[in-house]
Amino acid sequence: MNAPKGGQKVVADNRKARFNYEIVDTLEAGIALTGTEVKSLRSGKATIGDAYAGPSGDEIFLFNAYIPEYLQANRFNHETKRPRRLLLHKRQINKLIGATQREGFTVVPLRIYFNTDGRAKVELALGRGKNLHDKRETEKKRTWDRERSRLLRDKG
Repeated sequence: MNAPKGGQKVVADNRKARFNYEIVDTLEAGIALTGTEVKSLRSGKATIGDAYAGPSGDEIFLFNAYIPEYLQANRFNHETKRPRRLLLHKRQINKLIGATQREGFTVVPLRIYFNTDGRAKVELALGRGKNLHDKRETEKKRTWDRERSRLLRDKG
């Protein structure tokens, strides 16, 4: 589990999203969860590596996010990969639906966390998929930055 950022307890982090997508805009959304899902999230075992958000009717849902079963719930447990409704304003929903349908963007979850009030939130990003040469460029820049910091540290 990651360290808290400004009072936030990060539960799941999608680290590959910034590598695979060119992030244009980010926004915060609430998630409609059941009780066992919240308890399972608090243990910090969720994964959103291959999750995405998309429209279903006139709402936005989070698809393919894995929240493991809560062990003490017995038969009252939840389905691990069910679609979860995201709580957004109507204007935000219209913006995301328009961007995905007209402009070819993808809505990618960057992280799931608990805010300072203890509510589960998702940080969503509006991104466009990178090509292979863009990914190579990112990797070269990352390697050069690492090498440059190593050289500066050795010099003094």
